[in-house]
Amino acid sequence: MTVPVYLGLLHHPIYNKNNEVIATAITNFDVHDIARTSRTYDIKRYFIIHPLESQVALVREMLDYWRDGFGGEYNPDRRDAFSILELVADIATAVQTIERLEGCEPLIVTTDARQYENTVTYRHLRRVIDTGARPCLLLFGTGWGIEKSVMAQFDYILEPIYGRGDYNHLPVRAAVAVILDRLLGSEWWKPSE
Repeated sequence: MTVPVYLGLLHHPIYNKNNEVIATAITNFDVHDIARTSRTYDIKRYFIIHPLESQVALVREMLDYWRDGFGGEYNPDRRDAFSILELVADIATAVQTIERLEGCEPLIVTTDARQYENTVTYRHLRRVIDTGARPCLLLFGTGWGIEKSVMAQFDYILEPIYGRGDYNHLPVRAAVAVILDRLLGSEWWKPSE
């Protein structure tokens, strides 16, 4: 039995290119595209995790338009995608929400372009999702990555995504799509029955 999968987009504590810890800005593309991708892969809830009310207020306006305003009437698919989106101030609130909904603490998995001691393969995590007992929270960082003491608290870190070339700096919404397909997509590599 497949466990429920949740997704979080973390904006703090995040490194900037100068290795300083900051809160990154929420981008319109990440809100829309990750919601649509999450809905496509049956993610139970997409958490946008940001501590600053000024940033959260911008997303609330957007959600009002697409959930309850003209945008939702004009584009019901977008309203449907936004139905799973929730704004929270920190990781702990997302975890508490999952615990309340599922009755147990989630396995917390994140991504990074570097290898760590608790790095796992996509195959390993796909098996955990397919056969595990705990829900899974997939966290994605913004900026230049999640602060290292926070990274140390997670159960697993997924191996990096490697392309064919030497450039490795995917936008987070592309990384979300690639990773969700690897973990939850059809098993296209297996022969058809």
